[in-house]
Amino acid sequence: MYRYSSRIKFNSVFRYISSRASRKYFPIIDGTLQQEHRRVFEVNLQNSQICHQRYQEHWDKVLKGGGQNAVTRHTQGNQKILARERIRMLLDDEDYLELSPFAGLGLPYGDIPGAACLTGVGKIKGLWCLFAANDATVKGGTCFPITAKKQIRAQEVAMQNRLPCVYLGDSAGVFIPLQADIFPDKNQGGSMFYNEAIMAAMNIPQVSLVCGSCTAGGAYTPTMAEETVIVDRIGAIFLGGPPLVKAATGEEVSSEVLGGAALHSEVSGVVDHFVSVESEGFECVRNIISTLNFSLPEENPTEVEEPLYSAEDLLGLAPLDYSNSLDVRLILSRLIDGSRFQEFKARYGTTLLTGFARIEGHQVGIVANNGELTYEACLKGSHFIQLCNQRDTPLIFLQNTAPEPAPTLSKAQAESNSNRLKSQGSMMSAVACASVPKITVVIGGCHGADSYAMCGRAFEPNFLFLWPNARVSILAPGHAGAVLHDEEEDAQEINEILKEESSAFFSSGRLWDDGVIPPQDTRKMLGKCISIMNQQKYRLQQEKQHIPLRF
Repeated sequence: MYRYSSRIKFNSVFRYISSRASRKYFPIIDGTLQQEHRRVFEVNLQNSQICHQRYQEHWDKVLKGGGQNAVTRHTQGNQKILARERIRMLLDDEDYLELSPFAGLGLPYGDIPGAACLTGVGKIKGLWCLFAANDATVKGGTCFPITAKKQIRAQEVAMQNRLPCVYLGDSAGVFIPLQADIFPDKNQGGSMFYNEAIMAAMNIPQVSLVCGSCTAGGAYTPTMAEETVIVDRIGAIFLGGPPLVKAATGEEVSSEVLGGAALHSEVSGVVDHFVSVESEGFECVRNIISTLNFSLPEENPTEVEEPLYSAEDLLGLAPLDYSNSLDVRLILSRLIDGSRFQEFKARYGTTLLTGFARIEGHQVGIVANNGELTYEACLKGSHFIQLCNQRDTPLIFLQNTAPEPAPTLSKAQAESNSNRLKSQGSMMSAVACASVPKITVVIGGCHGADSYAMCGRAFEPNFLFLWPNARVSILAPGHAGAVLHDEEEDAQEINEILKEESSAFFSSGRLWDDGVIPPQDTRKMLGKCISIMNQQKYRLQQEKQHIPLRF
C-alpha cells in the first residue's frame, strides 16, 4: 500500500529548488585535458583496454553459468527457468544493480561462476528490493563458502539500506567436502539464518519463492521468511531429500510427497501461497511487495545537468599505477552534474579533494585522494566528513592511495609521520562514526592504512566498487623493498605475489568488494546507489500500540 503525503511532496519540491540553486552557484571544474597530460593519458588508456578485455572475459564466464550441459538439464530436463531469466520476470525492468558478479572466479577450489547465486538490487512495483537467487546450473545450486559469503553480503546491503528482500530458492544444500569453511564459524552459513531473524526484528520485509529444491540448510531460508510462495511440482522443502531417506530407511519416496508444494501449503503450513507455474509465482511475489507500507514520492522527472566532459575519457584517466595518476579533478568533472563542484578548504591539505556536488540530482560530499594523505589532508578530511554527517549528506570516496608507507629516514620525518599517524587515526574515527550513507570507488590503488581512512571495506561503506585497473593490497606491487630493505630476493618474491593478488579481479573473486565496474559506468552506478540508499526515508513506520494486560 503506497501513500503520498504532503510532507513527501514538500521535500521533493525543496530538493528540486535546492538542485536548481546548486546548479546556478556551484563553480565549474576545468576538466580540459592539456597537452602535458597526453603521454600519461595514452599509457593509462592502453592499460584500461587490456583490463577491459579481462573484464569481458570474466563476464563471459559468469553468463555461461555451469556450462551448456547444465543449462540444458536445468531448462529441458527439469523444466525450470534460468536464474537470470527469473530475475527479469521478477523485476519491473532490467535496469538493476548486480552485486559481485565475479565472486567465485579464481578460487583455490576452482571456478564457481557467480558464486552459484545471483544477488543485486532492482525495482519491484516501483520499490528497490534486494534479491538473491540460487543458480542451479552451477553444481546444482550447491552452497560453497563463497556462496554463503555472497548471500551474507547481500543481506548486509539489505540491512544497511533497509531494503525489502526476495529470495529465490533452488539449492542442493552445502558442498560437504568444504563444510569446515561453511558450517561452524561466525559469518559462515549459519549467519544467513541469523541475519533473517535480525532483519525480521528490524521490520525489513522478506519474501521467498521456492522454485526448486531447498534442501538441508537451504530449507530454513523460505521457512523463516515473512511470506513464502512455492511452485507446484518444481518447488520442494526438506532437510533430507529422497536419496537420504532411501539410504537411512530403505524407503523410496518422491520429492513431492516428502516436501512438495501440496504438502507444505495444505498440511505443514510452512508456505503461504501455492502456484501452479513459475510465472504465476513471480506475479504473486510482486503482489506481496505491493502491500508493503512505503510512501514513495511522485515521479516528477527533474532536469539533471550532464557532465561537461565525456565519460569515455575516464579510460585514460584510470591510472596504470600511482605514478601515472593525474589531477583527480579531471575524473570528478566527468562524474558530477554540470561538472559543478563547491570545493571545501581548497588551499589547505591539497592532496585530499573535498567538497559538495550533485550526482543525477542527488547532493553528495566528495572525498578524493589527490596525492599522499598528509597530516593536513587528514585534518581536512575529518572536518569535512563531520560536516557531511551533520548535514545528512551522503559521502562518496574516490580512493587512490599511496603505494607504500612514508619513509622515516630522519628525525624530522619521524616527527612528521607521528603527526600524520595521529591525524589518520582521527580521520578513521570520523569515517567509522559517520552515520550517513557512504560509497567507495577504488579508482587506482587501495593500499595500507590510508585505505582505511578512505573508507575501505573494513569501514563498512554501503557499497564499494573497483575500477578494472584498481589494485588492492597492503603494498603496491614493486614496493616490497620499502619494508624489506636488505632482503632483495624476498622482496622480489613478495612483489610477484602482490602483482597477482592485488588485481581487481582477484579481489572481486573473493568478494572483497561489491563488483568491478567500467569507469565510464561510474556516474550511472553512483546515481542508482544513492537512490537505493535514500529509499528508506519513505518507509512508513509507526510505533506499535501494546494492548494493556488485564488483571
